[in-house]
Amino acid sequence: MDVEEEGELDKSEGAEEVIRVRIPQKKKGEVLGVVGKMLGGRRLTVQCLDGVERMVRIPGRLKRRQWISIGDVVIVMPWDFQDEKGDLIHKYTLPQVEWLKKKGYLR
Repeated sequence: MDVEEEGELDKSEGAEEVIRVRIPQKKKGEVLGVVGKMLGGRRLTVQCLDGVERMVRIPGRLKRRQWISIGDVVIVMPWDFQDEKGDLIHKYTLPQVEWLKKKGYLR
């Protein structure tokens, strides 16, 4: 399953906050990365956690829905025939990034 839940207790309200996080699927070849540069034309460079800097394209389904900026944490799907290029799959929100750091997925 690619979605995990984590509850945190908010002391001011006394309610439990549930954060859903999509974990990269290693079987499909997905990797985490941090956006480095915006190149224009729906393209950007991402420094992936496997040590490769990839030129990534933003698919049409995310083009106007999900605004990407420098420093964002994303999931990248490398191309089968060119490992230095890939497609952007998912962008994490700030609470999700904090959860990933706490659980050890990010350094």
